[in-house]
Amino acid sequence: MAIHKILRDKGVFLFFILTGFFIGNTIVAEFVGGKIFSLERLFGFPQMNLNLFGVSGLGFNLTAGVILWPLVFIMTDIINEYYGPKAVRTLSYLAVGVVFYSFIMVYGAIGLPPNDWWQFQSGLSDDTGKNIPDMSMAFNKVMGQGLWIIIGSMVAFLVGQIIDVAVFNKIKAITGARFVWLRSTGSTLVSQLIDSFVVLIIAFYIGADWELSRVLAIGMVNYIYKGGMAIILTPLIYLSHNLIDAYLGKETSSSMKLLALNG
Repeated sequence: MAIHKILRDKGVFLFFILTGFFIGNTIVAEFVGGKIFSLERLFGFPQMNLNLFGVSGLGFNLTAGVILWPLVFIMTDIINEYYGPKAVRTLSYLAVGVVFYSFIMVYGAIGLPPNDWWQFQSGLSDDTGKNIPDMSMAFNKVMGQGLWIIIGSMVAFLVGQIIDVAVFNKIKAITGARFVWLRSTGSTLVSQLIDSFVVLIIAFYIGADWELSRVLAIGMVNYIYKGGMAIILTPLIYLSHNLIDAYLGKETSSSMKLLALNG
C-alpha cells in the first residue's frame, strides 16, 4: 500500500515523529502553564531577592510550561535545519490551531453539569489528603485558563517562531553548515527575548491591568531562565543532529540540509 512506501522514506517518517512531538510539547506546555513553581526550591537554594525595574522581592517563580518551551524551540531549529522555514511555519500554525481547538473542547467540558458523587468527593476516602470538597470547581480552576493568557501565549509563540526562523536562516546563510551552536542557540536567545515579554504584556498588562514595571521585571526573570536553558541545552542540539544524521545516512542528511537552506 502507498502508506507503507511513504513510511519507508526515512525523511518522511522523521518528519512525522518531529511533528508529533512538536505539537504535543506545545499543547502540554500550554496546559501545565497554570502551575507556578519555585526554581530555587526545586534545587534546594535559598529564595532569591532580585530587584528589577524598581520591583523588589523577585525570585525564579516560573510557570511549569517553561520546562517544555526550550525543547519546543530546539525542535524548531532541528525542523528548520532539515526541512526548511516553510515546514516550521506550517507546523507553528498547525500547533496554534490545535491548541485553540483543545481549549474550546476543555471549555466545553467545563460547561458540562457534574455528577454529584464525582463532584463532592469529600469523605469518600479514609485518607483525608485525597478528599476534594468540590471536584468540579478544582477541575474548572486547573483547566480553565483565562482567555488573555491563552491569546498572549499563542501570539508570543507565533512571533517567537517567526523570529527564530528568520534569525536561524540569516546566520546559516552567512556561516553555511558551520557553527550549529551559533544559529541554534543564537536564534533561540533572540526569539525567547521577544517571547518572554510579549506573552506577559498581552496577558497581564493588557488583559489584567498590571503595572508595566512589574510585567517587564517578571519578563526579565523569565528570560534569564530561558536564555540560561538555551545555553545549557546546546549539547542536546549536537546530540540530536548526530542521531538524525546517523538515522538518515550522510548522503540523505546532506541533501535534506541543502534543500532546506535553499528552500
